Amino acid sequence: MRGYSRILLSVAISGLLASTAFAGESTALPEEAALVEQLNVEEAALRPQRLAFQRYFKEAYARYPAVPVGTLESIAYVQSRWLNIQPDANESQTEAHHHMPAAYGVMGLYAGQGFADQVTAGAQLLGVSPALVRTDARTNVLAAAALLDAEIRKDHPAADSRSRLKRGGNTPSPEEIRPALMRYAGFSASPVEAARASAVGDYARTSFAYDVLLAQDRGVNDRGIVVPERAIEWERAFDMDQLITQRAPMVRLDVANDRIETADFEIDPISETLRAKSADGRPTVKGTSGSGPDAGIQSTDYGPAIWNAAHSSNYNASRSAAVSAVAIHTAQGSYAGTISWFKNSSSNVSAHYVIRSSDGQVTQMVRNAHTAWHLRNQNSFALGIEHEGYVNNSSWYTNAMYNASAGVVRSFCAKYSSIPCSSAYKGAPSSGINVLPTSVKIKGHQHYSGQTHTDPGINWNWSKYYGLLNPGSGGGGTVKYLDRFESSVGHFNTSPAYSGSTTGISSASTATRDCSTRKNGSCSLRVLLKDNKSSSANWAVRLLSGSGNPGSNTALTRANGTVGFWVWSGGTGTSVGVGIDDSDGTERSTSKSVPANKWTYVSWSLPTSSNWNAWVGGNGAISASTVKMDAIWLYHANTAYDVNVYIDDVQIKN
Repeated sequence: MRGYSRILLSVAISGLLASTAFAGESTALPEEAALVEQLNVEEAALRPQRLAFQRYFKEAYARYPAVPVGTLESIAYVQSRWLNIQPDANESQTEAHHHMPAAYGVMGLYAGQGFADQVTAGAQLLGVSPALVRTDARTNVLAAAALLDAEIRKDHPAADSRSRLKRGGNTPSPEEIRPALMRYAGFSASPVEAARASAVGDYARTSFAYDVLLAQDRGVNDRGIVVPERAIEWERAFDMDQLITQRAPMVRLDVANDRIETADFEIDPISETLRAKSADGRPTVKGTSGSGPDAGIQSTDYGPAIWNAAHSSNYNASRSAAVSAVAIHTAQGSYAGTISWFKNSSSNVSAHYVIRSSDGQVTQMVRNAHTAWHLRNQNSFALGIEHEGYVNNSSWYTNAMYNASAGVVRSFCAKYSSIPCSSAYKGAPSSGINVLPTSVKIKGHQHYSGQTHTDPGINWNWSKYYGLLNPGSGGGGTVKYLDRFESSVGHFNTSPAYSGSTTGISSASTATRDCSTRKNGSCSLRVLLKDNKSSSANWAVRLLSGSGNPGSNTALTRANGTVGFWVWSGGTGTSVGVGIDDSDGTERSTSKSVPANKWTYVSWSLPTSSNWNAWVGGNGAISASTVKMDAIWLYHANTAYDVNVYIDDVQIKN
């Protein structure tokens, strides 16, 4: 377990780079199989390039030792998913999606157009041309490092002495550079504007810094992207108001009472949301004694969303037509950058919701009853959802994002009779403009008439999305695969030691995709468990699904539902279970022993109460009609030996 200096430990927040493979019925449609194959081809093609990026990061740290190791990899992950972004030179700024300022290179540096001109500023620091910063990946990394180094040294003058830094002891910690990261974000057009920026832009800048630190806190190791895992002491990096605004579940585990809370703050085990408590221990709105979440971050249209309004000049506070359609967009930019752009008074664009790739966090920026400017001549009747990322990189379209987006749209279907979820497009993805009939109510920007944009494009999995909007659809099949591990680690994208509930194992334990040992298909999930030598506790490992965030996991139907998976253990004495997020808390299943060196299928009936025990806030039974998987539990007596456990085909049968 991680040793923090204060009371807070980080529990699961989100899903980083979950699989884009179809998580629906047992037989994939041709277009879904094509997407999976495309992802595999992309993986192979990008690996050599990403190996080169790692050399560039190492060189940059040597030149700018004030920058904490791991920060550049994390910024590149947040801004580009380690892709050397080269915007189409033939695309004018007025044709760019939502007129978003273009980002360049693996570090996603802005070149003005409403944001800071990081490209030119970085070029000046290096003494090279802006064109080289835009196009050459190595120079792009060095320019970003130089810009961040300059911001860090404003807060840490001692970091200016390179010789002292090289001797060690003066490099700031990741937590200490949070203010520098916020300034580095580049969302202000000039240093003067940045200096006088008010709280209007703080949410976007804070979100950027939070994303960068979050990638380090979790670590990433997927398709050649490697962000070293490093425990972040969140209470040092941000104040509690900022953590609450970011919906960050930063908590400690009260082992004696099996609860997760602190004296002043607590987390709802269903929403995974940190909130303040009043003097009598009740949840409280900031500055009041009443119960309930902070009104300043609550969306009145969709409860799980954070409310952060777009600038009033970027939308109409009324509608001239009834809501009757939904437009799915890809932002061609980052989550924080998109939010900042919609808050820019000169952008003249907006959308109702923005969704983060890594964990599916949802920010609402325009009320449903108001007209956002995202669909040109069809804004009056449409609701718009922006998804962080770029159309030409499938890595952005994570399970967390799909699930969060589908949750928003299902709320539309429940509220507006004119938008049945069954009217969603479910065909093959495509590039270019592909106008669909008006009877298709839920579709992409590219599917509406009178448009010039082609998002969400060739990498958006419409069949998967349709299945999330319409659970149980797809030809009457009875098996829904939650994770098959054919393309990536899927929902299981945090290390086994990440959860504060885990005991007995070392933070060196890993969960990786393995294609040498599997039950079905080509690959499985290999969970390598290593002993925590400073603890004599028996091993209890909460292997988080979707990082323990219900919003990042697939809906499971309770009726006649049996959840299970194949498991193989490299030693005797292993037993397994599952955790389920129910309507009243989290339930934990009974454990099942598994034999050594043999694939075994284990399962638990959702309706059968004898299969379940109360864990956090639960009642010992699955009572909701629709629930989510919280985690797979792995148990073993304390041992000094490594134990390998393989998991394959996590599924629900109804």
